[in-house]
Amino acid sequence: MQGTTYLNCACGAVEMEAQKSPILSTECHCTSCRTAADMMRALHGAPPLRESSGGIRMVMYRKDRVRCSKGAAHLREFRLTDTTKTRRVIAACCNTPMFLDFTQGHWIDLYGHLWPIGTLPPLQMRTMTGDLDDPSILPRDVPNLKTHSPRFFLRLIGAWAAMRFRTPKIDYVQGILDLPDR
Repeated sequence: MQGTTYLNCACGAVEMEAQKSPILSTECHCTSCRTAADMMRALHGAPPLRESSGGIRMVMYRKDRVRCSKGAAHLREFRLTDTTKTRRVIAACCNTPMFLDFTQGHWIDLYGHLWPIGTLPPLQMRTMTGDLDDPSILPRDVPNLKTHSPRFFLRLIGAWAAMRFRTPKIDYVQGILDLPDR
């Protein structure tokens, strides 16, 4: 069991705290995540989110174990469509992508680029590789799953059960980011 992990935006104005161990460390290849990563990358000064494989590294935590400890006034959300339940959150001070929030879920996906070099939890699986034109190009260092595996869902359900089936809301995001390509 880990202690507290502190993650900052590029300029240091926003700090996130993640407590204890993550649920899972993944790399997502779904079309939505790749599209959103490209849109965020187009923002002035934004760091790249895509790995060399084209996927987006994320570390999943229970929502009750993550908080914004500094700079919440800089957090802005955007959604790919007006009806999507998934929002991406960016530190508008320096356009650093911070996390993905499935608003009806009990977990939060913190973007892998936030971890200092050498501290990112090891990759456990790639998901949604069925969205790729040619998933055979992916390395075979971890399972490359076409969708989400039973193991993936069991980890999520186990975390939810440990939370007594609560679904906390992330209420510290302060506004909406207007992306020009949306």
